[in-house]
Amino acid sequence: MAAMPQGVIKKLVADRGFGFISADGSDIFFHHSSVKDNGFDDLQEGQTVEYELEEESGGSRGRGKGPRAASVARV
Repeated sequence: MAAMPQGVIKKLVADRGFGFISADGSDIFFHHSSVKDNGFDDLQEGQTVEYELEEESGGSRGRGKGPRAASVARV
C-alpha cells in the first residue's frame, strides 16, 4: 500500500468547518466531513496531517476549483 501524502495545516476556519493544507507548494482545501474519526475540532494550524487527494468536480454551486483533501488524519 502506498504511503498517503502529508502536509501541514495552514489555515483552519472552524466556524465555517473547513481549512487548507499546505503541501508541495500548494494549498489544498478540506472540509470538516473529510476528517477521519470526527477529529476536526482537534486539529490545529501547523499540525502535520496525511490525506488522500481527489480532484473536486464542478457542482451546481460553482465549486470545483482544484484539488481537495479526503480522509484527513493527524500523523
